[in-house]
Amino acid sequence: MERTLSRIQAFMKLEASAGLILMGVAVLAMLAANSAFAPFYHGFLGTNVRVGIGSFEISKPALLWINDGLMAVFFFLVGLEIKREVLQGELSSFDKAVLPVLAAIGGMAIPALVFVVINWGSPDTLNGWAVPMATDIAFALGILALIGTRAPVSLKVFLLAVAIIDDLGAIIIIAVFYTSDLSTNALTLSMLGFALAVTLNRMGIQRTAPYLIVGIFMWACVLKSGVHATLAGVLIALAIPLKRKDGDKALLHRLEHALHPWVAFLILPVFAFANAGVNLQGLSFAQLTTPLTLGIAMGLLIGKQIGVLVATWIGVKSGLARLPQGVDWRHVYGVACLTGVGFTMSLFIGSLAFDTNEQMNAVRLGVISGSIISGLLGFAVLRFSAPQAAPLLQPSK
Repeated sequence: MERTLSRIQAFMKLEASAGLILMGVAVLAMLAANSAFAPFYHGFLGTNVRVGIGSFEISKPALLWINDGLMAVFFFLVGLEIKREVLQGELSSFDKAVLPVLAAIGGMAIPALVFVVINWGSPDTLNGWAVPMATDIAFALGILALIGTRAPVSLKVFLLAVAIIDDLGAIIIIAVFYTSDLSTNALTLSMLGFALAVTLNRMGIQRTAPYLIVGIFMWACVLKSGVHATLAGVLIALAIPLKRKDGDKALLHRLEHALHPWVAFLILPVFAFANAGVNLQGLSFAQLTTPLTLGIAMGLLIGKQIGVLVATWIGVKSGLARLPQGVDWRHVYGVACLTGVGFTMSLFIGSLAFDTNEQMNAVRLGVISGSIISGLLGFAVLRFSAPQAAPLLQPSK
């Protein structure tokens, strides 16, 4: 028994495991949506859940509790990672940040352009321009981990930095372009909550409970304000202390370490199961080539490759940046392909951009097809084209 448990723990520590679990859950969702279990699957997601205190209440179907509630925890973890990387990590200086920033900008702009070009004659679907801009960190890093030593450590760092900046871009886009009518009163209350969280930080509070209480309050206020509720997770994350005077681990590091397995092995799989249930009944080639589906798939597959590769090339050739140690252009192209694995974030943005079953089915088709092909291509490029790579060279004395 103990030996079995140790094997399970070892498996969960593998970076590839999170991506493999997501892939398996996505397959289960598609099976559920295209089998005799479909009524139960859709019935569960449509079940209304109400939480209220006095006259204040939140009433949503289970699908929106997952997308608005559980995903707020995911965005909280993303916010923690962004803060740590900007203040202490790979984005903490211009030299470190310039190349992944350029790559991420290219990887967001070109896919959006590809989508707009394909959907230009279809005004009803243009609102999905941001769907192919996203990169799924868990999937992309999981595939890269499967490459083994053919991918140098510095390549993983580069991909992680690009994906984190990509997530930051997605957060900004959601806040600016996918916000409904604003309630200034609720938004003001959420900002007061944020100010209180910052005050707790300045006071050196290193306990989880005060930030949790403030975070729940902010989430409810942001939800009622019209801004997407998941952004409350990012805001409260920015207020979590990163430094501690007594030398112990700061609250940010402790929360990031504690939350990562829950997000990777529970929250993201639940989200994937709820959102990846594409209906394949009556699927035809014509459905795969509709502007919405094709725009998303080509944005992820072609736009990401061109955007990341060209932006990286411009940054290196202009002298603004240099390739990470041990990384060559074959590695860069492989990573450019892997950034086309949008999945979680692409499905999430798609759920904000569209609300009809027909449109969401087209979004799922585009995201899943574009992500699968991008992932397979990236794996093939790095596995079969790149030479066996050694770990990063130690600096000379």
